[in-house]
Amino acid sequence: MFHVIRPADQKRSDNGTVAFEGRPYGGGVSVFLVDAAPGEGPALHLHPYSETWVVHAGKAAMTIDGAAVIAEAGDIVVVPPDTPHRFESVGPERLVITCIHASDHFIQEWVEAEAPA
Repeated sequence: MFHVIRPADQKRSDNGTVAFEGRPYGGGVSVFLVDAAPGEGPALHLHPYSETWVVHAGKAAMTIDGAAVIAEAGDIVVVPPDTPHRFESVGPERLVITCIHASDHFIQEWVEAEAPA
């Protein structure tokens, strides 16, 4: 059996990010679909599985295990499990990025104090 999850049925946060967990559909991955204004992005966090980012538009200032990198449209970035990381939209364009979690549900441990409750 396959599933098509239409936009009206997708779980969205207040900032418009779509959070999809594969578990209810028999999928082995979960994704965040992000369309972030400059200055937006998650606080430092980690997961017990790898995360892969696909940058579709804009630029992201990424911090991965203390290292800084700029990722641009067309780049794919892979972060190993248990590695502190974050990103922030930088530049004049919105950042459009797909965050692929190698898990059928999200497991996220916040490292920074300003993380969401």
